[in-house]
Amino acid sequence: MPLIVGDIITFERTFTVRDVELFIEISGDEGIHHMTADEQGRLVVQGLLTATLPTKVGGDHNVLARTMNFEFLRPVFTGDAIICEVKIEKYEMQENNRTAIAASFLCENQNEKEVLKGDFAGVILENNE
Repeated sequence: MPLIVGDIITFERTFTVRDVELFIEISGDEGIHHMTADEQGRLVVQGLLTATLPTKVGGDHNVLARTMNFEFLRPVFTGDAIICEVKIEKYEMQENNRTAIAASFLCENQNEKEVLKGDFAGVILENNE
């Protein structure tokens, strides 16, 4: 079923210590705050790992991103439940079997505090081009 302008897609994830460790291995982001627990035993989740929430929604709909803008508003910690809400702002069929898409997103933690917001735009290719 195609998306329409105004659709809101929600995705929730709780990041674990293992997620942070794997992202360190993949990205090389070895900031001390990602490797040393705070007084509550939590690690700070990498910003780009947090940014996988809206990109997961794009991936679910086969979006090839052309632009992505992120504004990191506050830290995310291991154990935080992050809810990402993606709103479809543009969904237009184009020539050459492509659909232009643009969306905005807002991610909040379990305390309803905004942690990340931004937008992305790209295309969806039809017929697996």
